[in-house]
Amino acid sequence: MTPFRAIPCGNGYNVGMDVCEWKDTLEDLGVVGLVPDPPPPPPAPPPPLVLPGASVSAAPSFSAPAPPRPIVPPKAAAPPKPQAAEWEPPSDPAKNPPQPAIDGCTDLEGLNAIICRCEACPLGMGRVKFVFGEGSPNARLMFVGEGPGRDEDIQGRPFVGRAGALLDKMIGALGLARGDVYIANIVKCRPPDNRVPTPAEAKACARYLEKQVALVKPAALVGLGATPLRDLVGGAEKITKVRGAWHKVKAAGREIPFMPTFHPAYVLRNYTHEVRAAVWEDLKEAKRLADASG
Repeated sequence: MTPFRAIPCGNGYNVGMDVCEWKDTLEDLGVVGLVPDPPPPPPAPPPPLVLPGASVSAAPSFSAPAPPRPIVPPKAAAPPKPQAAEWEPPSDPAKNPPQPAIDGCTDLEGLNAIICRCEACPLGMGRVKFVFGEGSPNARLMFVGEGPGRDEDIQGRPFVGRAGALLDKMIGALGLARGDVYIANIVKCRPPDNRVPTPAEAKACARYLEKQVALVKPAALVGLGATPLRDLVGGAEKITKVRGAWHKVKAAGREIPFMPTFHPAYVLRNYTHEVRAAVWEDLKEAKRLADASG
């Protein structure tokens, strides 16, 4: 074996003779090197095309797309509330008595016979009994309430429940009996749930009450509660502000003194000495005027 000798090679390194010759032999055979050269780096991307007059902006950054929002169907519009049909009074003279028939009545019994089947307003459709009124046809003192309650609707008489029992005591304290006065209401049929009668309902019954006043010819009217004050006197004054003060009511072609006071049901709910004393003073004043009128 040829001894190893260090000689310079073409690449500038000193290697053994055998190795150098081996390398040269490989190169003669077309082999460039023992280890292939690494691949060349990829070419740089071409610069962006910029049109004349356009500005170069930074390359957009991309991120993972947001998850799609759930599709919520739009809420359906609420259906419009049905409007209540306007009340049409019946044409049947028994259910809507003509005014000439009312004007021609000469007594309370005849008037009741003509109007007792009335359905001129919606209240007539839901009543049990028509509550006409009762008392002396020649009473000097006439009481007007709001409308029938449950007990009155069942019995067909005004003021027969707890409020009626208290009214009887009030009348008795005046030295009178129930049969000495006349008692009626603004409306003759019970409003649902004992609510306040509407102005339209009160208007439908007003001609009946006016005829009752014309036939009784009282010297004074006593309004029990806010509803008679509203429908007989008018205005927006509250009963708590005007009770105990005389007013005038035009009925049957004349002016009649009208004394507003608390309703017996209000007295029962507010059973204080002050409330009872106020009503007592109002009733005494009404009787005093009725007696003085002869």
